[in-house]
Amino acid sequence: MSLDRSFVERNRASTNRMRTLAGRLSDAELQTPLGQHWTVAIALLHLAFWERRTLVLLDETEKAGKLVAATIDISVNDLSLPLWAAVPPREAARLAIESAQAVDEKLESYPPALVELVYAGSERWVQRDLHRDEHLDEVEAVLKS
Repeated sequence: MSLDRSFVERNRASTNRMRTLAGRLSDAELQTPLGQHWTVAIALLHLAFWERRTLVLLDETEKAGKLVAATIDISVNDLSLPLWAAVPPREAARLAIESAQAVDEKLESYPPALVELVYAGSERWVQRDLHRDEHLDEVEAVLKS
């Protein structure tokens, strides 16, 4: 089975969306509350963290030639919250964009057989736009209100 490679363009589009959004946000907007404990900057750091996690998964899978996916409990978001809150908002935006771009570049040149293997483990590890756009939608919605 050959995986539809349209994920490359969708991932690139979501990274560009993130770059455009982060580029137009003021420091005050980066500090806008997003839900009970998060801010816009924390949402961007959350994305940076999970992009980096995906990058490690891709690197380890490529080295091993088989899917290598460490189990990470969702509570990692709660555990990371104090650390993310300590990062300056502009740095949060930079890290999110840099991390997304690194994953995009890795996936664009990733061996097709391994892309299919990773996708079979979770489509969200390949279609990064699914996770990114969820949070970018939240950010844009809270900024409009």
